[in-house]
Amino acid sequence: MRIGQGSAVLSTAGGDVGLVDSLGRAINYLRVSVTDRCDFRCTYCMSEAMTFLPKRDLLSLEEIDRLCSAFVARGTRKLRITGGEPLVRNGVMKLFRSLSRHLAGGALDELTLTTNGALLSRYAAELADCGVKRVNVSLDTIDPQKFHKITRRGNLANVLDGISAAQAAGLSVKINAVALTCFEENEFRALVEWAHGRGIDISFIEVMPLGELEEQRIDQYLPLDRVRVQLAARWTLDDINFSTGGPARYVRVRETGGRIGFITPMTHNFCDSCNRVRVTCRGLLYMCLGQNDSVDLRAPLRASPDDALLDAAIDLAIARKPKGHDFIIERAVAPVVGRHMSATGG
Repeated sequence: MRIGQGSAVLSTAGGDVGLVDSLGRAINYLRVSVTDRCDFRCTYCMSEAMTFLPKRDLLSLEEIDRLCSAFVARGTRKLRITGGEPLVRNGVMKLFRSLSRHLAGGALDELTLTTNGALLSRYAAELADCGVKRVNVSLDTIDPQKFHKITRRGNLANVLDGISAAQAAGLSVKINAVALTCFEENEFRALVEWAHGRGIDISFIEVMPLGELEEQRIDQYLPLDRVRVQLAARWTLDDINFSTGGPARYVRVRETGGRIGFITPMTHNFCDSCNRVRVTCRGLLYMCLGQNDSVDLRAPLRASPDDALLDAAIDLAIARKPKGHDFIIERAVAPVVGRHMSATGG
């Protein structure tokens, strides 16, 4: 089956097929992992010795296309492709090209991805040709030695080349940086200066307790209130009413003109306005990143060529979307959520 074959885009103009959970939140943002594999092993995300899913357990690209299209037909307006690292999935550009039909037809507002940037120089122009307008690049430091230490195997030069290629292709780039206790104050400032000097916005993210790691989360965790205080000692930060559809709260740096986002799942959760769900590469739909409840979408996908069973499973999942997450970061307390971030797709 060719990717996209047999998928239909249904109108949601009547407002009667959109997804709304039991708390009245409109669920219009889907994040889909295409692989649990990654060419990095970031210390806050993955264990050094990861066990990945057998390839036979993954959804095919055709199944991912059909699943995404079912969500678009139910009112999803923003679709983010994630991993692991999505660009290591063999043939992933066929998926982007197929899904771009929903942009062309007006059923989808945005098709985008989150990437570590290492392969971005290879695919940036093709992503832009598929209608992708912006990408999020995970980059925690611009110190080459510290970058290699955090990623365990990454090459900073490759990532910077990828960012340059993305901008040259006309893509808007946003940096996502996880705030870690191993960083010094000047590193946060240096990263902001580097990003804003290239016309790039940056968001800082608090460490989340997902999966067992070699070190305890509490030893990595830095509340973003402290990061903001450090940045405010250097620049004037003005709160602004700006959103990309995600959970970041933004400020504008008066001196640079650039924006900084703060994503604070631990200190100031944003669950009341959550508009997103996540599907893993094996077809598990997680209604909340910080909970273990999930609904299997792979079984209904494979049980019938039409979407009746799939739609019923999606309805069941949305009805079970919880009020908020159960994240806890304390010493000697195992993560409430045992799966790693790379398994869920960010």
